Amino acid sequence: MSQLSQRPEKPVVGVSMPHESAAGHVTGTALYTDDLVHRTKDVLHAYPVQVMKAHGRISRLDTRPALAVPGVVRVLTGADVPGVNDAGMKHDEPLFPDTVMFHGHAVAWVLGETLEAARLGAAAVEVDLDELPSLIALGDAIAAGSFHGARPMMVTGDVDAGFADSAHVFSGEFQFSDQEHFYLETHAALALVDESGQLFIQSSTQHPSETQEIVAHVLGLHSHEVTVQCLRMGGGFGGKEMQPHGFAAVAALGARLTGRPVRVRLNRTQDLTMSGKRHGFHAQWRIGFDAEGRIQALDATLTADGGWSLDLSEPVVARALCHIDNTYWIPHARVAGRIAKTNKVSNTAFRGFGGPQGMLVIEDIMGRCAPLLGLDPMELRERNFYRPGQGRTTPYGQVVTHPERISTVWQQVCADGRVADRRREIAAFNAAHPNTKRGLAVTGIKFGISFNLTAFNQGGALVLVYKDGSVLINHGGTEMGQGLHTKMLQVAATTLGIGLHKVRLAPTRTDKVPNTSATAASAGADLNGAAVKNACEQIRERLLRVAGGRLGANASDVRIVEGVARALGSDEELAWDDLVRTAYLQRVQLSASGFYRTEGLHWDAKAFQGSPFKYFSYGAAAAEVEVDGFTGAYRVRRVDIVHDVGDSLSPMIDVGQVEGGFVQGAGWLTLEDMRWDTGDGPGRGRLLTQAASTYKLPSFSEMPQEFHVRLLENATEEGAVYGSKAVGEPPLMLAFSVREALRQAAAAFGPAGVSVELASPATPEAVYWAVEASRTAAAPSPDGHPGKPSTTGAGTRAEAEALSGA
Repeated sequence: MSQLSQRPEKPVVGVSMPHESAAGHVTGTALYTDDLVHRTKDVLHAYPVQVMKAHGRISRLDTRPALAVPGVVRVLTGADVPGVNDAGMKHDEPLFPDTVMFHGHAVAWVLGETLEAARLGAAAVEVDLDELPSLIALGDAIAAGSFHGARPMMVTGDVDAGFADSAHVFSGEFQFSDQEHFYLETHAALALVDESGQLFIQSSTQHPSETQEIVAHVLGLHSHEVTVQCLRMGGGFGGKEMQPHGFAAVAALGARLTGRPVRVRLNRTQDLTMSGKRHGFHAQWRIGFDAEGRIQALDATLTADGGWSLDLSEPVVARALCHIDNTYWIPHARVAGRIAKTNKVSNTAFRGFGGPQGMLVIEDIMGRCAPLLGLDPMELRERNFYRPGQGRTTPYGQVVTHPERISTVWQQVCADGRVADRRREIAAFNAAHPNTKRGLAVTGIKFGISFNLTAFNQGGALVLVYKDGSVLINHGGTEMGQGLHTKMLQVAATTLGIGLHKVRLAPTRTDKVPNTSATAASAGADLNGAAVKNACEQIRERLLRVAGGRLGANASDVRIVEGVARALGSDEELAWDDLVRTAYLQRVQLSASGFYRTEGLHWDAKAFQGSPFKYFSYGAAAAEVEVDGFTGAYRVRRVDIVHDVGDSLSPMIDVGQVEGGFVQGAGWLTLEDMRWDTGDGPGRGRLLTQAASTYKLPSFSEMPQEFHVRLLENATEEGAVYGSKAVGEPPLMLAFSVREALRQAAAAFGPAGVSVELASPATPEAVYWAVEASRTAAAPSPDGHPGKPSTTGAGTRAEAEALSGA
């Protein structure tokens, strides 16, 4: 086992413990970015001037009426920008635009002594607009040929030959929804300027280094003149990876121009109407199976709704292509990706980062095609798993490591959930209840861990040991409630061989750890944990030499366990505090900067080939639902999950992440129905679901009545910090099981062998229409061929091109 993966004696990692800020969260004493306003003197409040049209050129912008409003100090416009008027990394996101690109686009910002003064000032700004045609619906953008960014193509094998060898060929299309992050804390930033002109920005950001970079280029500064700190976030989910930068730049510009602290905090409606979402997708596909139901070929085009600018749409689409295979080997594949340009907010990262969209496409295909093949959906899925000993690679050329875990977690969840017995019970229930049906589905996941862009796979840390033996750690990752800081404390204590009470963690700051990657791609613990471990190892090696001198032993024979240094074969001890003081007196360095780079990665974006991921995370879920045939209303009766996190760094944290990710995924797939005004009236392009009253989020009532989560045992991941695996994103895709269970329940209202189409999100309304389609569907034909798929509801259509002998 590698040094990175091996755990020492009596490690603190692997111990279940609460979140390091749990007490602060529940008592309200934990501080967030906007809480700091009340601790800061003479703060100005920023308010956006939003234009409520979907598209148009600004012909006049008059800020003078705002300046007449009592309490208004200044109005920020593009003319005030000393550097680059752009808030994105692609230079396609003007901070102060001269063309409105979506309904609610902010074209200026008003600074006021109070938030109310700023709000009234923003309302007073006069904007004249020459309206332009707009594209709101994804389908309209596709029809108009409105695309931007790269168009990757992933090819493996001989697709035409694969289809020629297929006994069954089906084709279809599938469009599914975007999703709002709906973090509890909206976007917020607070900027101050010190006596030397140095900018200090408190920001709710997942990527402080990039916030620093954007602020610097907007203000025409160097990065060393800007410091960004993130205390913690009240949720991020990817929505604070790219999009906080512009808000921080507005605050920084205001502070620079006025010499006073400036606060930006969006209210909920502003956050919903101004910030990007998970990309909605349209998929067009054709798939071939052999006579036994094994996939032979796949030809698909995935189109993401990118919104008005690129943001992170290109890597999101790339990851979607990389995950369209999910747990299934596809010998011949041709999958194209493209990004539609629409007049909506710029869509961005969201937990899973394109992976869920790609995986949803193949899972929808499997669920729709299983009845057409005369196979049980579980059987069809199992037949197509990657398996050990076959040396099979993904369509982009990466070897699938530990493929046996796909079957292992599947079998364990079936055993834990008594799936075979319950399916018999469900069949009996359905036979006895004509107006209520139950469904049970099992789905698996294979999710690649690492940033697709190899350069991002690096992390840094700074560890300080003080003379009294106390330890302060700082790393490049940010805390958004996911427990990263808790894990880092455990890693540091384990590596140094001391108790957790000796270690404290400082907020994430760009002047402590530079050039960090975003806390994203589920790589936070992998990158920063390895960097913390590296820094602690440097200090520990120095201390072992000091201890060896005091104990009369070689440094290699000394161990530090539970805060005590001992030499092998000796009873003599040296307490940690004494050891540290001795090292100080000997002028031994007691701080270290740690670094880690993920090895073994390579990726050719143009050829769309390589090994972009360090490893794969696996999981399986079994979900049971009950559907009311009169209304389509449903409830989730039970969920069983077995998930692979390697050797968990912090089991309680990881189980919580699995539960939370699953529920968020179920929200995306079944509840969260974003609606935009696509009519030709004055509200065209307006987000209609701009509050919790109209946008349905998962609540306690949507939680499974029974919810069982188990972490896969004996699952050490070689080459990852203390044998652990990422946990943030992969569990979200386990929620496919709920959607597939709803499909099964809807199918139970009709004859056997009928393919059921189901919209995403599968709201009660969508489920009702799927039930109605099942009730009116034709039974399988007398010659044994399955019935033709329904073309009702869901906005999707599938038809069998050839049911046999294609």
